Amino acid sequence: MALINPSILSADFARLAEEAKAVEGADWLHVDVMDNHFVPNLTLGAPVVEALSKATDTPLDLHLMIEDPDRWAPQYIEAGAGSVTFHAEAAAAPVRLAREIRAKGARASMALKPATPIEPYEDLLPELDMLLIMTVEPGFGGQAFLDIMLPKIRRTRELISKHGLEMWLQVDGGVSAATIERCAEAGADVFVAGSAVYGADDPAKAVRELRAQAESATAAAGWGCAH
Repeated sequence: MALINPSILSADFARLAEEAKAVEGADWLHVDVMDNHFVPNLTLGAPVVEALSKATDTPLDLHLMIEDPDRWAPQYIEAGAGSVTFHAEAAAAPVRLAREIRAKGARASMALKPATPIEPYEDLLPELDMLLIMTVEPGFGGQAFLDIMLPKIRRTRELISKHGLEMWLQVDGGVSAATIERCAEAGADVFVAGSAVYGADDPAKAVRELRAQAESATAAAGWGCAH
């Protein structure tokens, strides 16, 4: 089954609780944490994550676009995150960090910027519950999808299959009705959608339609996924 994780980066920050309820049929709620250092944008921190976790029953999928995630990631689990993604480019000790995230009861995920190859991290994959491939440069919502990331998604899916892992493969950036099928065909099974969901007249309907598109493309591709 394909998972759709709406990104609150595209929501109305003044109405986060209502915006979370508007997508209650979603699988996870994707929360981007930016520190204005690792990426040139500043969003929200642990207090807002804690408030959001109390306002919705949808589990929170935290994406830490911050420096020194080794130090800061644990507090986001305490704030209510069910999944925590750190960037390979920012983590000092990714294996240790992934194990700490898991030990604290959350799913451990690692993200790769568009220019970061997957191959050097092949041996780390068993330590992760999910790998996130950025399909835009991290930092801002509303960017155009980078088609050149599709081969990387495909290679990552092949590595996951090669090692017999049951990990998720997430894509984030420019995911919409026009691009989600290509991502699913290439091997992604978790999809972060921002403006494609929150820019729609009916966000919940947009989630359902994106999921149906992804599952249809996955079935046609034949590589399969199970959650």
